[in-house]
Amino acid sequence: MPRHVREELVRRLRRTKRAFRKQDVQVVEKPLLKRAVSASALGNCMEWFDFGVYSYLAATIGKVFFPGASPGAQLISSFATFAAAFVVRPLGGLVFGPLGDRVGRQKVLATTMIMMAAGTFSIGLIPSYATIGIAAPILLLLARMVQGFSTGGEYGGATTFVAEYSPDRRRGFLSSWLDFGTFVGYALGSALVTVLNMALSDDQMLSWGWRLPFLIAGPLGVMGLYMRLKLEESPAFQQQLDEHEKTLAQDSVGSEFKTIVREHWRPLLICMGLVLLYNVTNYMVTGYLPTYQTETLDRSSNSADVLVLIGMVWIVILITFLGRLSDHIGRRPLYAGSAAAMIVLAIPAFLLIKAHGTWPPVFGVLILSTLLACFAAPSAATLPALFPTAVRYAAMGIGFNFAVAAFGGTTPLVTEALVNVTGDKLMPAYYLMLAGVIGLVTVKFLPESAQLPLNGSQPMVASTEEQKELIDTSQDLYQYAKEHPPTR
Repeated sequence: MPRHVREELVRRLRRTKRAFRKQDVQVVEKPLLKRAVSASALGNCMEWFDFGVYSYLAATIGKVFFPGASPGAQLISSFATFAAAFVVRPLGGLVFGPLGDRVGRQKVLATTMIMMAAGTFSIGLIPSYATIGIAAPILLLLARMVQGFSTGGEYGGATTFVAEYSPDRRRGFLSSWLDFGTFVGYALGSALVTVLNMALSDDQMLSWGWRLPFLIAGPLGVMGLYMRLKLEESPAFQQQLDEHEKTLAQDSVGSEFKTIVREHWRPLLICMGLVLLYNVTNYMVTGYLPTYQTETLDRSSNSADVLVLIGMVWIVILITFLGRLSDHIGRRPLYAGSAAAMIVLAIPAFLLIKAHGTWPPVFGVLILSTLLACFAAPSAATLPALFPTAVRYAAMGIGFNFAVAAFGGTTPLVTEALVNVTGDKLMPAYYLMLAGVIGLVTVKFLPESAQLPLNGSQPMVASTEEQKELIDTSQDLYQYAKEHPPTR
């Protein structure tokens, strides 16, 4: 048993003044766990399917909705519309987060799923600028804002839900399936656009081909909603439901927000630092890299699309293995080593991406993709563990969405603007190095949470055998706690 786990269990036993009993250790039912992980991952998959589609179609969308602008202005306008969704994400987090703590995770996740599907589907139905004029980009902006608002409650809720369902020893592995869904969704969306670009002419893509990927979101949303409506509430939420309802009856949403900021400001800052590290890398690779290659490096869209798609497939292969690794070596070493590697490898990676030939750009993308997988794999297990059950959803909604809005979703827009202003094609690498420095500083203050029970939750195990083992261990630890009282 790792030292930090033993110390936390001893602290809990000293508080309760007895060893664990059967009712103190929660056994997670495997069918419920599988259903929770798959339904949550599907929501992430759908969100990032749309993201992959939008990123790969950024230049096309610019031509459809901003035809009077120059190519550079079209691209920046398209990215600005993309970034607008991230502006309203914090608002979605402020609304859905407290609701998730009050009415339950499952109900809110079902709501965000249907809203996300509706927003994505509606983009495929919006007439072009040539048909309805200025109303076209306005409707595109509104649809993106619906997506952003719903997404504000999606990732924080999904990570909270899966983390609260997962056995302590396997939380990193099981939670990594959420981001597995993220990159599968992106890969599917980008692969679909790549196939359409190869199969259709430019005129066909501009006329109607770009709409097809967005229209697929409708059936996906119905399937995801069905799966989420069949879910049961997480064990951690059920454990504290009665007492929590009494407390919340006396609290308004505003007072809960103030309480979170006042009492949990330190974990909020840690959460935002880790989210910045993960999402700057994420949106650099997934959101900006396709456009960087076509507009800055003058490569064909097909070669650029395939190159980034290779990176996404590589992440899909790696991510659950890295999640399992974080359960064994800890979250902090994985974050710290990867952040340091980012600082060292960002410039070499972009030099390889800029190089001529086939293999140097592939190696460059694989370097960035490996680093991204190292940040993504432990995130869904690490971030919810920063907060207690009673405010976990709301706190995640605040910390995650404010950081994504400020630093993640704006990455393509800011980086493209910096490249245009400075003319320096290595500007994306410098941006990643800065994110690595911030991430490394953040990890210094990050408490290790691997294999630990969540804050405010009972220990969670995968079987009755593990339950018995933990109860037996707690008896030895309680005896140790009695013989070695804490020093003051």
